[in-house]
Amino acid sequence: MKYILMDVEGTTTSISFVHEVLFPYSIEKLRDYINSHFDDTPVQEALLETFNTAFEEEKLILNHNGLIEKLLSWVSIDRKHSALKKLQGLIWSEGYKAGALKGHVYEDVPVALKKWKESGLTLGIYSSGSIEAQRVLFGYSISGDLNNYFSNNFDTSVGQKRVVTSYQNILSELKIEANDVLFLSDIAEELDAAQEVGMQTLQLVRLGDVPFAGHTQVKSFNEINP
Repeated sequence: MKYILMDVEGTTTSISFVHEVLFPYSIEKLRDYINSHFDDTPVQEALLETFNTAFEEEKLILNHNGLIEKLLSWVSIDRKHSALKKLQGLIWSEGYKAGALKGHVYEDVPVALKKWKESGLTLGIYSSGSIEAQRVLFGYSISGDLNNYFSNNFDTSVGQKRVVTSYQNILSELKIEANDVLFLSDIAEELDAAQEVGMQTLQLVRLGDVPFAGHTQVKSFNEINP
């Protein structure tokens, strides 16, 4: 084992924090953020991408307010769209830096990250949230700045998390053998895709019990001894 790749929501960070704190915050701030940063290149790119998707999927030609409403509707259904994820990351970044948000991580996570890093393992994150969103969550976490533990951050620019080629792309970038990588996630379908390329897998079951889906299950990072 040389590398531990880990999911965020449901793995390092509670699902409730994402859905009950981060998503509502992005809904509250999205319209004002877009209007106040309208001329910024990342916002223009995200709006164009939203426009193109709405036209391709629904033949809709949306104006400015229509684009915002479409983005808000995607938040409500937790759509993993890169334009939305980019904007959410920017909005959350402002919130963290202003002190309005603190990133949740489970108590066992910082302890394990420190132990694994000191043992010589390389650590990385793969999340459907943008790299910006990942870095501000861990940078402004309730346990302090944890970004120094991570050597790599991956988002859906390498592919969707339940698709085998996404993990092949990660391996190509890391230049590492699949069997040297342990992938941690709470979602069986993500673990299936990682396992198919040869990665080792563990399923995090943070709350209650879930049916066994072919991956060894653990309740916390304390149970992981790579």
